Amino acid sequence: MTTDLMQPAYSATLEYVVANGRAPHYTELAEILEVSVEEARLAQVAAAERAVGCWMAEGTDYVSSWAPFAITPTQYEISVDGIQKWYGQ
Repeated sequence: MTTDLMQPAYSATLEYVVANGRAPHYTELAEILEVSVEEARLAQVAAAERAVGCWMAEGTDYVSSWAPFAITPTQYEISVDGIQKWYGQ
């Protein structure tokens, strides 16, 4: 995996969270980035490791938090125009 995919993976993950209220699975990210599933998985993990406030669920390759959003529910509900589908960190 080249570091060239880290920024696109970071941005695509954040955009997906904003649009859908959840993080993309790396198989979904692969489709978005038009790369292999393994390239997407490695890029998403690498982006999380290098970003502040982004991390994977312990022992997995699943997004747990992608700043400023928590993917798992928290007490900090975020609503936009009366729609609540996000949680804050």
